Amino acid sequence: MVIVGGGQAGFQTAFSLRAEGYEGPITLLSDEPHLPYQRPPLSKGFVLGKQNHSHILLRPENYYREHNIRLVSGERATAIETPEHRVRLASGSGIPYEALVLATGASNRSLRVPGAEREGVCYLRTLHDAIEIKQRIEQVSSVVIIGGGFIGLEIAAAATMLGKQVSVVEILPRLMARAVAPVVSDFFRRSHEERGVKILNNAKVEAIRSNEVVLEDGSHLPADLIVVGIGIVTNSELAEQAGLTISNGICVDEFLQTGDPSIYAIGDCAEYPNSFAGANRVRLESVQNAVDQAVCAAKAVAGKPARYHSVPWFWSDQFDIRLQMAGLPMGHNHVVIRGQPESGKFSVFYFRDGQLCAVDSVNKPADHMAARKLIASGVAITPEQAADEDTNLRGLTS
Repeated sequence: MVIVGGGQAGFQTAFSLRAEGYEGPITLLSDEPHLPYQRPPLSKGFVLGKQNHSHILLRPENYYREHNIRLVSGERATAIETPEHRVRLASGSGIPYEALVLATGASNRSLRVPGAEREGVCYLRTLHDAIEIKQRIEQVSSVVIIGGGFIGLEIAAAATMLGKQVSVVEILPRLMARAVAPVVSDFFRRSHEERGVKILNNAKVEAIRSNEVVLEDGSHLPADLIVVGIGIVTNSELAEQAGLTISNGICVDEFLQTGDPSIYAIGDCAEYPNSFAGANRVRLESVQNAVDQAVCAAKAVAGKPARYHSVPWFWSDQFDIRLQMAGLPMGHNHVVIRGQPESGKFSVFYFRDGQLCAVDSVNKPADHMAARKLIASGVAITPEQAADEDTNLRGLTS
């Protein structure tokens, strides 16, 4: 068994294989020099100094020895030789496989404007990136975040809590526009602005110069540190070179199997059929998806195949606000709000042709847990019930 990728999905595959009783050799390849670690804290507690390297490790080093998992760190896979069932490494060696799991993840999308390669322009994806940002942020007074998505806003919150002057530049009309309803975007905009963050929507970066960001409208933002978070691109080159089908990621079926029956793809790099997305094919970037797909792939390799059918859920922590999301709102045509946004605690219910398809909860963990059960079970709930705070959401699934 060979797993390419030492992130959450890759680690979980190795862990789950042993949990399922798989006794064969496991090789876990990671191009990073570190032990596998959690990525979500990098934009939150790690930058704030509340967590260090040891806190975010998925398992200590002795775990891999005790479970006979060969961890190959700092080594990059360069090719999949499918006829020989072998993964070729940058060092020139090769590792044979009977089953191969691609958990190659994704890479940051690069900002392409003059000056984007200057010193002080950072991205956040890896532990190395987080260490650099943490070190730099301690020494600066002004920070500009390019991108108003989850990562950008989490770093903006952390920098603000560290006493920095923070600006967020977002090209779209609202924050987190691809993921949440306008009411959620507006709430987070107000929350950031109330804490001193400068939010600029419909703003496009024209250039980066020494200690400043220049916008298309001619305005200038002071920037001792610039952090870019404008999306990702999947690491699917290995699969493509091996002749596997690529679309918005590596294409897999409901068992997470590629067109080659001995190769699986999971996590951020995999596009799969999702019944919660209205039977569309999707690619999800979340810890939940990485973990659950790893469990599913491990079961298949261990001879216990089952279709992947997990309700997607996500979260984002910004300041003292927790946004929790369940389901997928794509294709929704009706939205209702439960609670009052002004109170700082509310949920947004998304309906697709009368059926609940997603729920965003702000500081309402009970709503989030109930939503996951409602969406998983397909229990009918009307928009009127969802909006009525007297409706017992948990009771609907009991």
